[in-house]
Amino acid sequence: MTLQRKAYRASILHSIADPKDVGLENSYEFFEDGMIVVEHGHIIDIGSASDVLARHPKPLQVTTYKDKLITSGFIDTHIHYPQTGMIASYGEQLLDWLENYTFPEERRFKNPVYAHKVAKLFLDELASNGTTTALVFGTVHKESVDVFFEEAEKRNLRMIAGKVLMDRNAPDYLTDTPESGYQASKALIEKWHNRGRLLYAVTPRFAPTSTPEQLATVGKLLEEYPDVYMHTHLSENKKEIEWVLDLFPERESYLDVYDHYGLLHKRSVFAHGIHLSDCECQRLADTESAIAFCPTSNLFLGSGLFKLNKLEEHGVRVGMGTDVGAGTSFSILQTMSEAYKIMQLQQEKLHPLKSLYLATLGGAKSLHLEDKIGNLAVGKEADFVVLDLHATQLMRFRMKQATTLEEKLFVLMSLGDDRTVCETYIFGNKAYDTQGEQHKRLVS
Repeated sequence: MTLQRKAYRASILHSIADPKDVGLENSYEFFEDGMIVVEHGHIIDIGSASDVLARHPKPLQVTTYKDKLITSGFIDTHIHYPQTGMIASYGEQLLDWLENYTFPEERRFKNPVYAHKVAKLFLDELASNGTTTALVFGTVHKESVDVFFEEAEKRNLRMIAGKVLMDRNAPDYLTDTPESGYQASKALIEKWHNRGRLLYAVTPRFAPTSTPEQLATVGKLLEEYPDVYMHTHLSENKKEIEWVLDLFPERESYLDVYDHYGLLHKRSVFAHGIHLSDCECQRLADTESAIAFCPTSNLFLGSGLFKLNKLEEHGVRVGMGTDVGAGTSFSILQTMSEAYKIMQLQQEKLHPLKSLYLATLGGAKSLHLEDKIGNLAVGKEADFVVLDLHATQLMRFRMKQATTLEEKLFVLMSLGDDRTVCETYIFGNKAYDTQGEQHKRLVS
């Protein structure tokens, strides 16, 4: 008989609250010799191994890990699956980068065979980097979103995605119309939203590529389907902001463009938000909208330094995003490292426990999914990652010098990458392991 109840034993660390609200010492749980128990895709127990074993009668199938750390699966609050093939494209800032690299690559996604190939690679990369949930841009092609959801459904992933809406200031081969974009989005919502663990995001690319008429249809979709997400870009680049204000001279700010059309609500997530006024920050907080902090992308495109403390002072929800392909890595660990540097450049600190929060529970709260994912609390969906603290020779040597949990976590986020991810579990089932990946490479 196959046992439904399985246990995993290692050091366990997960966020239970935002450090800014409860202090660092009350923001996490750590068990040096810990155990989680999983049944029917959910966490049913967590604690010290001795306590958990005493609570569960045999037989209990236990997987034990040495020199490993179990934590909640990472949550990427902003990423583009069609940009997988043009990651690490040299030498442009945002607007030129879109024209020269992004749009030509996205054209290829009209072909569902190509879209399927990239969707598989993209989801494989997420798993190998320990990312279990992501908020994902598709392309303007309805086919690209169908293919993405089909592949995500096969893997039982909790994913949020949407068709891009663009009806101006983009190549003809990538534009829709307000009506066609509305109808295609409506059909995708009806087909995929709340199907299994999948969710839909209405996805205007950004204000410059949508007419007022199209932005009005986005607002209409959010009224008709109040529990879907809205996912777009905001105040990433200063030239972008100037362009928006030229296109919408009647509006007071970039954010006010979206606000005017009813695009700010509980499940709105805006990528970047680097150059925001106090009024814009407060409006985001008032509407429970969230910002995705995308440090590797912001550095790669020279966009600016994200002001985390300013946004949090206003009460804005913030999650972590890789923003592949402007972001240069699928790894949330590497993203955490770059976030630390962005704060350092502003003479501000980013504690490793705060980074862990942003990459897990903070991302879940940004998506209003903290009742389902974001940590390893009893009742949560069993999306978790097993991290190898000795993944490289340097990490092994450095960890021997680390004397505190905080120091070990900082080493992990400073030196860690996909090599650090030993196993990734999705809804209680193993979705990735390094041994399987090594075998696949040898066979191929």
